[in-house]
Amino acid sequence: MMNSTMVTEFLLEVFAESWELRILLSVLFLLVYLGSLFGNLIIIIVTTVDQTLNTPMYFFLRNLSILDMGFVSVTVPNACINSLTDHRNISVAGCAAQIFLVFFCSCVEIQFLTTMAQDRYVAICKPLMYPVIMTHQFCVQMTLASLLTSLILASVHTSKTFQLSFCHSNIVPQFFCDIPSLLRLSCSDTFNNKLLLLLSAIGLSGSCFTFIAVSYVRILSTVLKVPVKGERGKAFSTCVPHIIVVSVFLSSGAYVYLKPPAIPEIIEDMTLSVFYTIVPPFLNPIIYSLRNKQIKEAVKKVIFRFLS
Repeated sequence: MMNSTMVTEFLLEVFAESWELRILLSVLFLLVYLGSLFGNLIIIIVTTVDQTLNTPMYFFLRNLSILDMGFVSVTVPNACINSLTDHRNISVAGCAAQIFLVFFCSCVEIQFLTTMAQDRYVAICKPLMYPVIMTHQFCVQMTLASLLTSLILASVHTSKTFQLSFCHSNIVPQFFCDIPSLLRLSCSDTFNNKLLLLLSAIGLSGSCFTFIAVSYVRILSTVLKVPVKGERGKAFSTCVPHIIVVSVFLSSGAYVYLKPPAIPEIIEDMTLSVFYTIVPPFLNPIIYSLRNKQIKEAVKKVIFRFLS
């Protein structure tokens, strides 16, 4: 932090220049935020209360929902308040905390999605081995490994970012603090930071995406052998949305974090950042759970229990 004392605070971008558009976007993001909290909270409650959902699949769904509630809370409320009040200031410590939490949640998210893809692969392609492979101990170990890996990566990237000097400007071209935006503001040599980002992207995101893609290809190839057309259609309607959300999450994040530092496209970066910070927590409850019959039945049971 010593080298960053030349800048004592940063100024974040607001959603838009015009007041009317700013209100419209703030209300829209707040609605998406509340929808994300509501959807994920439902999943947490029903998978905790209903003992029939005490399986590895719903264990990971509950963990993903807890993560998504935290993930979307790191950026959206503060950005909406900034846009509505025109209070754009954020301290260096607050900016560091936001960078750490966004990076940490992103890393955990992709690892959780990878583990869930493995769960579906074992359940569909190796059903007889499912109780042996997907034990409770294995699920806990995978969760802890994801959290520890993400903690280390987020700590390293955050500390490396704030070892730089920031003397060009304190205006962050983004509605929250993220690493690419701060690298553009630095007057230090950022080659090592960019190299570290590239290695992290290849090592973690690349390997996770490859594993997810291979898992779903094998799942679909197995399902295609099923003679019942209804079952095949159900599997396709489940797998394809998963792949789309993972692809959007990784491609938008990769573009923002790894693109060459040419002329910064503020609107483009802000738009793309929505797709890896706000969209996944909003869509995950819908595509992973709320389309699931067991979840719907569990929701009805919980509602009936509270009303009776």
